[in-house]
Amino acid sequence: MPRQARLDAPGTLHHVMVRGIEGTPLFLEDKDRESFLSRLGELAQETETRIVAWTLMGNHVHLLLFSGPEGLARFMRRLLTGYAVRYNLKYDRKGHLFQNRYKSIVCEEDGYLLELVRYIHLNPVRARVVGSMRDLGQYAWSGHGVILGRYLRPWQDRDYVLEQFGGSNGQAIRAYRRFMEGGKDQGRREELSGGGLIRSVGGWSQVVSLRRRGEAIEYDARVLGGGDFVDEILKEADRKLRRQIHVGGGKLGLQRVIGKMCEEAGIRERELQRGGQRREVSRLRGRIAYVLCREMGVSMAEAARELGVCATAIVKALQKLEFEEEK
Repeated sequence: MPRQARLDAPGTLHHVMVRGIEGTPLFLEDKDRESFLSRLGELAQETETRIVAWTLMGNHVHLLLFSGPEGLARFMRRLLTGYAVRYNLKYDRKGHLFQNRYKSIVCEEDGYLLELVRYIHLNPVRARVVGSMRDLGQYAWSGHGVILGRYLRPWQDRDYVLEQFGGSNGQAIRAYRRFMEGGKDQGRREELSGGGLIRSVGGWSQVVSLRRRGEAIEYDARVLGGGDFVDEILKEADRKLRRQIHVGGGKLGLQRVIGKMCEEAGIRERELQRGGQRREVSRLRGRIAYVLCREMGVSMAEAARELGVCATAIVKALQKLEFEEEK
C-alpha cells in the first residue's frame, strides 16, 4: 500500500546527502567512519529511523531512510552535530564541518526505492573508489556488503530490501546482485541525486512560492515521484506554510511569541533585545531563535532583527543550544 505523502510523517522515504564544507574530508581514517556509523546506528535504533541504504565517501555521505516518529530534521541534527563536535575535538579544529544544511529529497517509495538503493550503493564504483562489483561487495563503507551478508550492521533494514526481490534469502541475494550489476554502467543519474537544486535554504515555503509563481515545480528536485505524489507533497507544504502564518501572524506574531517566551522565563524583553549576556538571557535567546528559525521557518536575519542582535549571534545561539542538547 502506498505511504501517505507528507513532508516528514513517520515512514516517509528520504534520500539525504551530506557534504563537508568546501570539500572538507569528513573521514580522515577508518576510525572516523566507524564512529559515524556507530552514531548513525545508535540514533536509528533509538528514534526508530529505518536505514535501507548508505554509502560513506571521502567528503560526502548518502543515506536512504524512512523517518521515525521524531522526524528527519531532529534525527539529522543529532547525527551531524554529535559527529562534528567529536571530529573537531579529535583534530583540534574549529568551525562548521558540514556544508550548509544537509540536502533531502522526499521520495515516493513505489517505483523509486530500489533505484535509489542501487544508485547509492554504486557510488564507490562510479567514483572509482573500488575497481569492480566484486570489490564493492568487500567494501566496508557501503550498505551493499551488508545486503550481501558480508558485513553485519543490525541497524540497517537489510531484510526489507531483500523482500523486494522475493524468494528465499539466497534467491533474493542473487536477484539483488543481478539488479546491481545491471546498473553499474548507468553513470551519475541527476534525477535521483537532485543536482544542485535541492539545497533547502528556503525550506518548504520556497517550494510553495515557486508553485504560486506558476513555475514547473512538479519537477522540483526536492520531491521525487509521480504527479499525484508530488501534488500531495505540495499541498502538504501549502498547509504547513498556512499553519506557520497562522501561528506567526507576521511581524506582530513574532513579537507575541518572543513576549510569551520572555514572560514564561521571567526575563524582560528589553534585556533580551539589548544584547543581555546573562546566562539565563543567552539560553532564552537560543530557545527563541530555535522556535523562530527551526519551527516557524523565519530567516536568521529576521530573527536577529527581532532579537536585537546580529545574524552571527543567532547562528552561535543555535549552535550552543544544539551542542548542549548533545551532551
